[in-house]
This record gives sequence, structure tokens and C-alpha cells, in this order.
Amino acid sequence: MVQFSLRQILCSSVLCVGLVSVGAFGAKSAAPNIVFILADDLGYTDIAPYGSEVNTPSLSALAEQGMRFTNYHTAVNCAPARAMLLTGVGSHLAGVPNIPEMLAPQQRKHANYQGVLGDDVVTVATLLEDAGYHTYMAGKWHLGMEPHKRPSRRGFQRTMAMMDSGADNWEQRPYAAIYDQANWFADGERFTLPEDFYSSRFLVDSMIDFIDSNLQGSNLQDNKPFFAYLPFMAVHSPVQAPQKFIDRYMDVYDSGWDALRQQRKARAEALGIVPKDTPMVSMKTTDPWDALSEDDRRYQAKRMAVYAGMIEAMDFHIGRLIEFLKQRGQYDNTIFIFTSDNGSEASGPAKPRAFPRRMVPESLGYNLDYDNLGLKGSYSTIGPSFASASVSPLAYYKFYAGEGGMRVPLIIAGNSIAPQKQLTQAFAWATDISPTILSLAGVSPPAERYAGRPVQTITGRDLAPLLSGVAERVYGPDDAVGYELTDHGVLFQGDYKLVVNQPPAGDGQWRLFNIVKDPGETVDLSASQALRFQRMLSRYEQYRRDNKVVPVPQGYNQIQQLFSNILLKQRDSALVFLLTLLLLLPFCVAYRMKSSKAEGRRP
Repeated sequence: MVQFSLRQILCSSVLCVGLVSVGAFGAKSAAPNIVFILADDLGYTDIAPYGSEVNTPSLSALAEQGMRFTNYHTAVNCAPARAMLLTGVGSHLAGVPNIPEMLAPQQRKHANYQGVLGDDVVTVATLLEDAGYHTYMAGKWHLGMEPHKRPSRRGFQRTMAMMDSGADNWEQRPYAAIYDQANWFADGERFTLPEDFYSSRFLVDSMIDFIDSNLQGSNLQDNKPFFAYLPFMAVHSPVQAPQKFIDRYMDVYDSGWDALRQQRKARAEALGIVPKDTPMVSMKTTDPWDALSEDDRRYQAKRMAVYAGMIEAMDFHIGRLIEFLKQRGQYDNTIFIFTSDNGSEASGPAKPRAFPRRMVPESLGYNLDYDNLGLKGSYSTIGPSFASASVSPLAYYKFYAGEGGMRVPLIIAGNSIAPQKQLTQAFAWATDISPTILSLAGVSPPAERYAGRPVQTITGRDLAPLLSGVAERVYGPDDAVGYELTDHGVLFQGDYKLVVNQPPAGDGQWRLFNIVKDPGETVDLSASQALRFQRMLSRYEQYRRDNKVVPVPQGYNQIQQLFSNILLKQRDSALVFLLTLLLLLPFCVAYRMKSSKAEGRRP
């Protein structure tokens, strides 16, 4: 299939002369600024442009000014997605087939199963910096904490980075027992958060400071564009938000998750996000709302209100960044990309106040009190039932290869993007973001070697032909895109998706769906289209070989492996403590004996 970069499209005109060295927007136009905004665990219909009841005016305005992708897919958990987004290379070859917290010891024996960004991939930030861009990052990294793995060593000139899979949004506190502390780094060095910290506000403040530092004073005339990577902590657990945002949703979810799933489906259909009369399945992990006690319904509704408040708070602070760019005269030459790393998180317990479920958050100093939910000191998630509504009308959620775990919003907007106010059903994949950014900036992708060393080849596609309106697809009907996480498997080809979801929510059976006509994955075509099914299975096996996929050990379970790794870490810490005691014991004994002798000599 013939593909075109945005530079090629523009240069096809006889008027295309004198392009700047970095940038692809014509003789009189500077290279564009690029703001890449990444939400965390945001579901397919969690924002208003995709059918949500949540108020997101900033993202709605961007959607009006650009293109919404309705068939964009990503990894089903965060670090693999981030690796693909920032490099254009598949997660396994980029060194991040899974988050490190969930890797089995047997898998870690393989070089590409370390869960941190490999040294043989080049980030889009590095390429843009080398092409003359200022490069900034403020937000969650989760791609390696060793000095040479930090974002300050992977192409970002200024960084404010939360290094772990998540952390508290109100204070410097770990959210999971696997971490001893919340690891924040500024420009590569450990950093202590301010007392008035709230994650979304703080990250936007940091980004504004970075951008502004090169827009004033002696730097005003450097005329360099910037690349700003803003990976929010919203709406990853713990779900927390300022009270004023929570209050706006306190009565919105009283009808429960089934009603919300239907409402969002209807709005998504009306917006053209999914086809009319899209069928959807009922997840077996969704509890019957009416079977809950009145007190439990009240508590569950507030959990979702906090979640909505966290989304609106994120949108509010995105709006602050946009307003800053307008005031500084940068908005008209800025391209915005907004998406999520994966679908909605459902790992939170359905009954969080039950004694066994309270033990872990309470051991970390959190409370689950209704009145304090979402505020400082609280721990909240939305659980599997509201997660199904968050991805409506799709099936499954984060950690599973159903559309609810993989299909997320993608908005690309800016004054230079045409046509505006448009939807595209074209398939797009996480590895496409980096080559698209490079195309928009007029920067070439790396060859087989970069900076004197061999590097992985970018496999993603440039989406610029879709943005310019010269193409309806960048993937042909025979092009295949594979993906794997802990034996959950996927192959996309044309309008079709081959998929297997493992237990406990899945059954380990391969199925085939037309995800353009049936995004809810309700009609299995594996029998009626048996030839296509077999051919796609063969292509998936080829993907596994080419990407060095290592199967999980027998009996593997993601959550059990996480707890096993926590216990292993605690065991190692205890072992270090005991060895230290053994080393110090002779000195302690000698000191006590010396002290006793001294006591004996005293009159």
C-alpha cells in the first residue's frame, strides 16, 4: 500500500518551496509545536467527544478543531503502551512486553523481558531534540528508573517524572506495597513534592514552567519549536479529585452501571463513534445493581463521581495549558495529540469495604470512608462493574485484549490539521503515534543505525494522510498488526480482529470479530469465516516468532504474580536486614563487653 508523509503531500504542490529544516508546514510557517497528552486508564467513552456525560470542554474544543479516531488501539496495560507510543516499535522488541511488576521470574531470563525501555530503541523525543526541538516531559514515566533509563537520558531536556506505575495524587506516598516510596525525579534527580500538590495541577504547572523558560528573556529569539509530553496520572488508581469537581457528579450515577452503559452507548451512536444499534455483551464481572443494598449503591455511585471529577479536573488543567499557549502566542502553531495508554481499570474490588479488601490500602495508611472518598488520605477505584460502563459499548477492560482494554480515544487537533470536526474509522495502532509526530515535524525516522549503534526499526505508520484528507486508511486489508500480553493474544487485519482472552474474565478460546461493524465483539465469525480465521492464526504465530514472545509459565495469573513479586521483594528486604544484623552482631557484642568492663571499673 502506498503511504505518504505530510511533507510529501505538501511538496506535491508547485507552491511548496523553502521548507524549514524542522517542520513541514511551508516557507512562511515555523515548525509546529507538538503537545502529546496521555491519560492513564481512560475508558473509550470517558470523555464528552466520545459519548461521556463527564464535562470535558477542553477536549471537546480540540475534537471540534481536529480529527477523532474511532478505531484506534493500544496495549492493554501502561508500560508496553508507553514504550510503543514513544518509539514506534512493538512492545516486545522495545523491551517492555509487560510492566516489570507483573513479569514472571522465568521470563526475566530473556533480554527483551526486563520491563524497561531497551537501549536499542530511539525515543521520538531524542529524534526531535536532535532536529532542533526543545523537549519536555511532565508526568508518569514507568519505563525504567536506573540513571540511563530515566527520561532525562532518553531525549527530554527538562523532566518532572513520576517513575512508578502509579502513586498518590495528593501527596508523596506510594499506592501499592511493591514500592517503598513514591519515586519522583526532576531533571534526573530525586525530587520532593510541594505541600500543596495535586497531580494534574502540578504536572501542568511544571509543563508551563518548562515551556515558558524558553519563551522569555534571552531565549525569546531562539525560535525553536517544542515537544511537550504530558502523561497525566489521571485516572489511574488511587482515584482522587478536588471536592469541587466531585460535587458536580454526586447524583449522576445513582442509577448504576447498567443504566450508564446504555446511556453512553446511545450517545456514542448519536455522535457516530460506533455504528447505530451496536450490540454489546454483558460482562460476567458486572454485578446486578438492584441486588446491592441502598448503602452500597450510595458508595458505588460516589466512587464513580470521584472518577468523573478526576477526569474533569484533568480537562480543566489541560485548558489552563491551552490558555497559556494562547497568551504566549504559541497556540496557532501547536498540534495537540490526546489519547490514553489503555482502557479502563477494573482491578479494584467490587466490594472495597469488605475486611479482606481493606487490608492492603489501610496498611499503606489510606482510608475508604465515604465522606472522605477522593480526598487526601483516601483510596478509591471504580471496580469492574463501572469499568464496563466506562468502556461502553465495548467488552472487557485493562489487562484484557477485548476492545474495552484496547480501543481508546485519540484526538489529533490544531489549526494546521484539516479536515476539522471529522471522524475516521481507519484502524490505527499505538506505534503510529511516533512516526506521525515525526512527519508533522518534518523529521526523518532513524535508519538501522542511530548515534553509532544499531536500533530497532519503527514499524508504526504515519497517520498524516488521514489528517490531510488524502487517504481513508494507512493500513491495507492484508496488513497485519499483532499484540500479546501474558498469553492474551490479538491480530488485527483489515476490519477483523483475532483475539483470545485468558481467565479469569476470559475463557482461553480464540475468536474472530469484524470490529468495524461489531465493535462490541458479540458475533464470533471463526466458524462462518473459517479460512480467514486459520490464516489469521498463522499470521499471529508469525508475529510471536518475529517479536520474541515468551509464553507465561503454567498457572500464571497477573494479580497473583504481582503479589508474588511483592512478597519476593519483601523477602529480599528482610534478607538484607538479617544479613546486616549478622554483620553488625560482633560489633554490638564487642561494644557491650567493652561497656560492661567500663562499668565494672567505675567506683
